[in-house]
Amino acid sequence: MTFDTAYAERTVATKALYERAKLTIPGGAGSTARLPRNGWKPYPIFMAEGQGSRIRDVDGNEYIDYLLGLGPMILGHRHPGVTKAVTDAVSEYGTCFGLPYELEIEAAEKVVAAVPSLEQVRFTNSGSEAVGTAVRLARATTGRRLIVRFEGHYHGWQDTVYWSNHVDPKLAGPSNRPRPVAMGGGVPAELESTLVVLTWNDPESFVALMEERGHEIAAVLTEPAVFNTGCILPEPGYLELLREQTTKYGAMLIFDEVITGFRFARGGAQEWFGVNPDLTTFAKGIGGGFPVAAVGGTTEAMRLIADGTYSHSGTYNANVIQCAAVSATMDVLAEPGLYERQRALGDRLARGLKSIADDKGIDAYVEGLGTVFQLWFTDRPIRNWRDAAAYAHEEVFTRWYEEMVVRGVLFHPLQFENLFVSLVHTDADIDQTLNAAEDALSVVAREL
Repeated sequence: MTFDTAYAERTVATKALYERAKLTIPGGAGSTARLPRNGWKPYPIFMAEGQGSRIRDVDGNEYIDYLLGLGPMILGHRHPGVTKAVTDAVSEYGTCFGLPYELEIEAAEKVVAAVPSLEQVRFTNSGSEAVGTAVRLARATTGRRLIVRFEGHYHGWQDTVYWSNHVDPKLAGPSNRPRPVAMGGGVPAELESTLVVLTWNDPESFVALMEERGHEIAAVLTEPAVFNTGCILPEPGYLELLREQTTKYGAMLIFDEVITGFRFARGGAQEWFGVNPDLTTFAKGIGGGFPVAAVGGTTEAMRLIADGTYSHSGTYNANVIQCAAVSATMDVLAEPGLYERQRALGDRLARGLKSIADDKGIDAYVEGLGTVFQLWFTDRPIRNWRDAAAYAHEEVFTRWYEEMVVRGVLFHPLQFENLFVSLVHTDADIDQTLNAAEDALSVVAREL
């Protein structure tokens, strides 16, 4: 049976809902990331419920979930402790005051206690908002206009940073000095002059830029590990170099920990790699699946927000749902041994997938940090976006996804995303996933 036939038989109710949704929701879904053009072909799966590490669609199919809402469900779906904390808080407080309250302080104290570089934090509503705040705050603090960012990193949809994510290298020019490329219509071309784009994991081009223009640079903005182009880890010493050079030239270092924050270590990537930025943005992991984001840093880095010189405003900032979710999530993440156990579980899954691919004669390798990783279908290591665009076999990954999803295992269908392992996945989930992968990769190997 072909994938198209198997998918159609499994998703009769889903297809009907998709056709209905397209009448009133542009494209049929609330985010462009959920549409066929972003890999969800022939149409996205419509979900009915989630519990723990499993989700069920409207046709009654159950999936082991490694998509995890694109990352936020770090504690799985409907975590009982976080869900109760939120519903209790709404019953006790309400939902939104437009004024401060004690639970906001409690949530902030717990986040600051968890993350090495933080002394102060502000809550907001999305990762894009948090990054936009950090970028503008860096410019206000330094009095400079240039932001350095890297190809293949995604920092949200705001005009100031919606550049050079998955870009055609022919448009971007040479890898040692790419030109910024806007990632969609409507982004003002004038903003190109406010950005310098570099290739990730290329220390020589970074040092050369800083020597040439370091005193013009307000901030260097980076994912400390790249999870918006599959998974690409920093090479030894690279983050330390970013820290050393920004300090040397008086620029700020911003870590976009929207994905890495609380994901594979309680203190995020900065704890794992031992490098502290000036400012950090969070979103996906901070609220245990509830919609909340944050921007934080040292007291010095946050001083313009503190004295009101920089207006960081938002009607829904630090609302009751957010702060209750953050406070409860931070408590769960403090459980001794939690990360060690789940990283080991994720490592077992990753090693198992690599071993199966090897046994089938398929070129593949795994890169990641236990609770988030990617199975790269390629015959060589991927160091940056240029490598990914040139050498990753995207069509092989998509076929693997197709064979896995009809076997009840869900993750993102594109090679340049990743697999998330929650902090509630079990050994039984891993065993079932590897059994499905044995069959799925057998099909892929026959086709290759």
